[in-house]
Amino acid sequence: MIRVLIADDEPLVRAGVRAVLTTAPDVEVVAEAGDGRAAVDLVLAHRPDVAVLDVRMPVLDGLDAAAEIHSAVPGTGVLVLTTFADDDAISRALGEGAGGFVLKTGDPLEIVFGVRAVAGGAAYLSPVVARRVLDRLAATAPRAAGHAGLGRLTDREREVLGLIGAGLSNAEIARRLHVVEGTVKFYVSAILRGLDVRNRVQAAIVAHEAGLIPRP
Repeated sequence: MIRVLIADDEPLVRAGVRAVLTTAPDVEVVAEAGDGRAAVDLVLAHRPDVAVLDVRMPVLDGLDAAAEIHSAVPGTGVLVLTTFADDDAISRALGEGAGGFVLKTGDPLEIVFGVRAVAGGAAYLSPVVARRVLDRLAATAPRAAGHAGLGRLTDREREVLGLIGAGLSNAEIARRLHVVEGTVKFYVSAILRGLDVRNRVQAAIVAHEAGLIPRP
């Protein structure tokens, strides 16, 4: 069961997100918060698998909350939820360690897909913003640092990087490569260090820009 915290300052939005998530048999909402500070406190108390955070919240905004959660409870993944595909917000969210970015105006099931992906150690971007990320964010620090580090990766690590870029979780990569999941986690850690990027989303950007995504 994937344990989830929802944080949004609008009660109706929280109720809507909860209603969507409760349709998934493998998801359980364990806590809710109306501001970023309360979200961080509840993550510390409940240790959920995923925190779904709105960008704009009082006391502490969702992106600052994401940074604190990433630092204090790295085992809790962060899925950022927002109304607009703002480039600055996307860039900052990924820089603060968020594992996914979903629009409130998109298909509600994207929230379920995002929660499952982040809980499984994969990255998830709403299709509406994925192209913007690849077109605009790939030209910033992750691309420059990541492309410089590609030469430090082994052939196997480059293969794993391509599968990360394709959106596969650690378990899915393990099945594809016929190895245990622990081995994949070792590869992922080595890839992030080698590329000098902070998370899987930034690594996925490098994979796309380098043309490492395998054909379906």
